[in-house]
Amino acid sequence: MGLKATLSQPLARYIARRYQRWQHRPETTQRELLTRLTATAAGTAFGRAHELGSVRTPADLARQVPVRDYEALKPWFDRTQAGEADVLWPGRPLYLAKTSGTTSGAKYIPITKDSIPNHIEGARDALLYYIYRTGRSRFLDGKLIFLSGSPALELHHGIRTGRLSGIANHHVPAYLRRNQLPSYATNVIEDWETKLERIVDETLGQKMTLISGIPPWVQMYFDRLTARTGRPVKDIFPDFNLFVYGGVNFEPYRAKLFESIGRPVDSIELFPASEGFLAFQDEPGNPGLLMLLNSGIFYEFIPAERFFEPDAPRLTIADVELDRNYAVVLTSNAGLWGYSLGDTVRFVSLRPHRVVVTGRIKHFLSAFGEHVIGEEVEQALRETMARFPEVEVVEFTVAPLVSDDPTTPSRHEWLVEFGRAPQDAAGFAAALDAALRRRNTYYDDLRRGNILVPLQLTPLPAGAFQRYMKSLGRLGGQNKVPRLGNDRKVAEGLLK
Repeated sequence: MGLKATLSQPLARYIARRYQRWQHRPETTQRELLTRLTATAAGTAFGRAHELGSVRTPADLARQVPVRDYEALKPWFDRTQAGEADVLWPGRPLYLAKTSGTTSGAKYIPITKDSIPNHIEGARDALLYYIYRTGRSRFLDGKLIFLSGSPALELHHGIRTGRLSGIANHHVPAYLRRNQLPSYATNVIEDWETKLERIVDETLGQKMTLISGIPPWVQMYFDRLTARTGRPVKDIFPDFNLFVYGGVNFEPYRAKLFESIGRPVDSIELFPASEGFLAFQDEPGNPGLLMLLNSGIFYEFIPAERFFEPDAPRLTIADVELDRNYAVVLTSNAGLWGYSLGDTVRFVSLRPHRVVVTGRIKHFLSAFGEHVIGEEVEQALRETMARFPEVEVVEFTVAPLVSDDPTTPSRHEWLVEFGRAPQDAAGFAAALDAALRRRNTYYDDLRRGNILVPLQLTPLPAGAFQRYMKSLGRLGGQNKVPRLGNDRKVAEGLLK
């Protein structure tokens, strides 16, 4: 075992002990953090406008700071983006993380001197916790690849601006940078397909031990490796033993990824966002992600079914319950105040508080009143694939198919790119429909009443999702295809 692997063991134990101290006092940890956040920002423009200096409790925060998404907070973000100081947080941001927006186009999320450790230490601690739990640290002696956006940054009113993954790339610890691939010259290539070929060039023949990225783009990397060599990943990289991922649910990609590798490898799931690093998988094999309650973010949780109500409750970590869907609201040392993240989570354990990410509050399918969420369609597909072991799914999305003919009922359409299609497509579709009915009582009621008829399974040709994302200029990096939607925008784009 090399020096890095050896030295990481005592560091991992130290970090784990630090985490365990605040895990035993989650409510107090969050309350103390809220007090520090409001006291620090009381003199900012936002702080004065919302009287943050008088906030003493979560109830005070809820009364004085409404829940807003990026668009609602945009006037404040615009002032920060223009270079004005002391707007949302003392001073000016260290970076602006540029990410895709909705109604307002690109979003520019501030990252401050105080909030950058949240992003960097969260990812670091995920690896150290893995070492603490398993004792396995040899991956630190090999080559590590992070499939990410370009680290090239531009100046935006004097503030360094770029994708979060590119910003984080500048903060990779020096002791790991020598192990890191791809090279800077390759990483700054904007065209994903060109970049991927260069990454393959640079990694073939290397002792790769850790591979990290969003699963569909990692799959593209594996496909190119196999196409180039004719061998599975396990033979190309025999020392590869740890896969780190985040951004999407791994389960729909698991079977194909492991088939491409040729053997199981350990994995760590992360919950990163441009707005903050929220959680990571702290126990191998446990799907729950440990919420980081002492990392500069004060959390509020709104029951997902009540999110759009004007008087929806804003719960703290002390109030949450198991097995309920919550929309996540952040207040942080990045200058985010009552910020609706857009993600929904479900707690699977308390003390320590662990969650699974269940979807997006705006990404649901309820064209007929069924309120289907991302977690439900992913679970239904996973259950169905277990019954049809020959099936391999590359990617999928679900859309409403509203009939214009009153004699023909409406239905859901599942647009699926298969790696291996089911031999019995009708049976697969029927099993998928039944699996979703078991998970969503509203959908089941609509099916029982024949308001909806069994789902339509629409196979898509190979590469359909990649071509669609390329047509949007969103191929690779941190971009993801929505699992479902309340309209047919994604579906029609794919069918073209």
